[in-house]
Formats: sequence, C-alpha cells, structure tokens
Amino acid sequence: MAEPGTLPPGFEELEVLAVGTVLLVEALSGLSLNGLTIFSFCKTPELRTPSHLLVLSLALADSGISLNALVAAVASLLRVSCRRWPYGSDGCQAHGFQGFATALASICGSAAIAWGRYHHYCTRSQLAWNTSVLLVLFVWLSSVFWAALPLLGWGHYDYEPLGTCCTLDYSKGDRNFISFLVTMAFFNFVMPLFIMLTSYSLMEQKLAKSGRLQVNTTLPARTLLFCWGPYAILCLCATVMDMSTVSPKLLMVPALIAKAVPTVNAINYALGSEVIRRGIWQCLLPQRSVRDRAQ
Repeated sequence: MAEPGTLPPGFEELEVLAVGTVLLVEALSGLSLNGLTIFSFCKTPELRTPSHLLVLSLALADSGISLNALVAAVASLLRVSCRRWPYGSDGCQAHGFQGFATALASICGSAAIAWGRYHHYCTRSQLAWNTSVLLVLFVWLSSVFWAALPLLGWGHYDYEPLGTCCTLDYSKGDRNFISFLVTMAFFNFVMPLFIMLTSYSLMEQKLAKSGRLQVNTTLPARTLLFCWGPYAILCLCATVMDMSTVSPKLLMVPALIAKAVPTVNAINYALGSEVIRRGIWQCLLPQRSVRDRAQ
C-alpha cells in the first residue's frame, strides 16, 4: 500500500478514478438486481418454496459482495482526495472478512442451487424445507468459518495494490498462505465446481432426450469459471512466484471481474427463471398482476 498522502505505486489519478467508477457501477447494479430479487421473495407468496430459498440465499450473498464493492468504490474515489485508505486497519480486516465470507457463500450457494435443481428434476421429488434450510445454514456457516480463519492467524487480510480493497494477502506466498489457500480452494472452489458440473451433467443426460430440460446446464459453471477463475489463477501464481514483479494494474483485474458476479448471478438465476421473473413483475406492477390473475 502507498504511504499516506501519495497515490499507490503504478497508478495515476485518472486510473484510480476509473477503478472507483467501475466498482461503483458494479456495486449499484448488483445491489439493484439482487435487492429486487430479495424484495420479490418477501412480497410474493408463490416464491416462498424450498428451492427458491436457495436462490434467495444466493441473492443475499451477492448483495454482500455488492456492498463490499460499494465500500471499495467509495475508498477509491476518496483515495484521490485524501490519498489514504479511509477506514483504518480494523476496517481493512472487517472489509476483507465480509467480502471473503460473502464471496464463499456465493460460490457454495451456486453449487447448492445446482444440487437442488438436480434433486428437483431427476429424483421426481420436491426439495423439502428442512433440506433446503440445512443447505443454506451449511453454506453460510462454512463460509463464515473459512473467512474467519485469516483473522485467527491462518492466512491474512491485507490491502490490494490500489489500496482501496482488502482481501487475502497473496503478496507473501509463505507456507502459512500456501497451506491455507490450497485447503480453502479445494473445499470452496474445486468441490463446488465439481458439484455443479456433476449435477448439471446428470440433469442434461436424464432430461435432454425427453425435451423437458428447462435449465441452462452450462452457463452456471461457465459463470463460476469466468468470474472467479482469474482470482483463483492469481492466488495459484502467488504460491509459485514473486507477485511484486507483476504489474499492480494487472493484479486489480481479477478483483474487478469478481465484483461483477452479483449482476451476472442475478441475470442467470433470478431474471433467467420465469417463476421468479413473474414474481418480480408482480412486485413492480401489482395492479397489472391483479388484472392478469382476474382474467
């Protein structure tokens, strides 16, 4: 991180403003779409089902990512004027924990939705409330557990190159970081990706021939790889090379891509579902929805 009163090394004032603007757009877009999804669940009884509870959990996690991006956006814009991280060391740790917990909840929540869809389409039985609630609790408790470990000494949160976000400190690449990263990535990236690929592959095999396949079976895994893959590659590189030799601007790219996850997930899981989309329209245009039901 740069010294107080200076811009981060490798960045010009206009570039800091550009990053802040991108983060602000991503934050507001994610908050708007996921907030609308959450509001529709609260107002539309038809959406209060066990399978949709998993989508609601994902929307809450993605809203957390967007809030994290909003804090980073404000920090980026303030960086130009006050030339320092405005929230202090404790604020950095809190920002890192909150962002990491909601990111893990988003990744694992996507895997839970994949398993829930497989259960719904391939076992001929509805997902039970107790199963759905247990899945949501497991996703959040597991995410909080892994995000809390850096606060307890296994791993560490620190500033990203621009000094406006806090995340896992991948600059050291020591044994502590490597052991935490490998273990965490296996349970929170490799396993969710495996669950998604397996669930959607089995769905496609079972339902494609019958013509009843109503879910895009390739988009969720592609989204996970596209949005979180660059961050995974960045952390993997940090285990085998000195990250100080990499351009700070290049190091910021994975973070900016990852902050787009809430918007992409909202389009995929909420707006991409006819039932949820209809529930959103009922919230936005209640009088029209009443007329449609009357007809």
